[in-house]
Amino acid sequence: MTALPSFILLTAAVVVGVLLGLDYLRGERSSAGMIGAHLLLGAGALETTAMLMRGTPDGTVVSAGSLGSVTAGLLALAMCSGLIAPMIGRRSVRTMNVALVTHVSFAAGGFLLFLGWVL
Repeated sequence: MTALPSFILLTAAVVVGVLLGLDYLRGERSSAGMIGAHLLLGAGALETTAMLMRGTPDGTVVSAGSLGSVTAGLLALAMCSGLIAPMIGRRSVRTMNVALVTHVSFAAGGFLLFLGWVL
């Protein structure tokens, strides 16, 4: 297994995330389908990244090293912070903004490190 499936899933998650972010900045409510697609794409990207590190059914393993571990960690933190953001963001707009900035920072860092790791 090459890194192509992970790259495709991660890129699609980023594109849908940018669209969701634009909806948030416009003050519009995002559709549940887009939110679900973002969640599933992110989970799939995290899973295929873990498969690259630990080995796939066909026996392919990409040397993870420290960069691969940090990449997987940031993607996992992005997933967790994205799931927690709506729960803690109900308190105020400021709290929601901080939660989303945290989510976006982890996700962007994970995406950039993923690109550096596989390329």
